[in-house]
Amino acid sequence: MAVRVDKWLWSVRVYKTRTKAGAACTDGRVLVNDVAAKSATKVGVGDVVTAQRGDETIIYVVRETIEKRVSAVRAAACVEDRSPPPEPRDSPVAAVFARRDRGAGRPTKRDRREINRLRGRD
Repeated sequence: MAVRVDKWLWSVRVYKTRTKAGAACTDGRVLVNDVAAKSATKVGVGDVVTAQRGDETIIYVVRETIEKRVSAVRAAACVEDRSPPPEPRDSPVAAVFARRDRGAGRPTKRDRREINRLRGRD
């Protein structure tokens, strides 16, 4: 049984709403078997669906076609994930945050320079 790609992307939780899934198809961010897909494009078992979500590329192989949103465990069983692993973060310094006492007011020019130095924005 074939199902619309926008419904399938929504039901396996790639996109939060069906409207967002349809908009992604319209914008050309969804490919089915390496061909740009419209919302009404049908997907079946064995098809490769590639979707762009922000900076992330998601590549799924359809194991089962579902039309309704189901539990996360069931949705995970309907796909085979072939997405590339996320890229490692460039600098471990990105986790360092500038701390200011609550109620200390706006940072001075000197404070701002120190904050930028901590964040690596010299």
